[in-house]
Amino acid sequence: MRWIRYQYGGSNSYGIVEGDKVEQVSGDPFDGYNRTGHKLPLSAVQIRIPFEPRTFYAAGINYEEHVREAAALLGREPDLPEKADVGYRANNALIAHDEPIIIPKDATERVQYEGELVVVIGKRVKHVTEADAFDCILGYTVGNDVSERTWQAADRTMWRSKNADTFKPMGPWIETDANPADMQTTVRLNGDVVSQFATNNMIFGIAHYISEMTKYLTLFPGDMIWMGTDGATDNMKAGDVVEVDISGIGVLRNPIVMEE
Repeated sequence: MRWIRYQYGGSNSYGIVEGDKVEQVSGDPFDGYNRTGHKLPLSAVQIRIPFEPRTFYAAGINYEEHVREAAALLGREPDLPEKADVGYRANNALIAHDEPIIIPKDATERVQYEGELVVVIGKRVKHVTEADAFDCILGYTVGNDVSERTWQAADRTMWRSKNADTFKPMGPWIETDANPADMQTTVRLNGDVVSQFATNNMIFGIAHYISEMTKYLTLFPGDMIWMGTDGATDNMKAGDVVEVDISGIGVLRNPIVMEE
């Protein structure tokens, strides 16, 4: 099932995408819903972020090639993580498919994309085993973890380098039937492929993260975990268009503009 959140006629609704149509539902995918039978062309609605997350979690460095690329740029030996680390991101940074990523006036040229798989939690869990971890997942969507690298290196926290307004595009929808083992992540900048990797080629997998996290905290419906990126990343500038394409889910597309 493909869940979408959209605006039409001045109000936001959840819907189910089937082909080029979206059927409005009453309720939502987390607390229950009923189909209304009212359908609209997908092209007629404005896509919103798929949901408002309760808590926005982000996996730490979680792909080996990304670690090696970052170390090479700094002239250091790669330091692969020994355990799954979790951080947090801010809801204010979230924007939807086709909304602009706005580069702040005082940012450097090192504003970069990171194509990421987003895990959407659908059930409340605590102390869940790896074997049962996937049972709490509602589905998956696509994220772009936009990062200002100069700020990331200079600040003691990543409060602005990762969390500036518009720095977390997400969407276009939640896919409940996708299988991470079959996914490939492709990032395109102005139509050119700039990054491509097997989505599931993580240092620590989804089930491991969920199991480790729930030793200490409760995951609730509407929480989400961004799972990291692989390979090298490059700069984006005003006038560019970035697309993150994860097979089995869809394409997240956003233009880049400068703050006025």
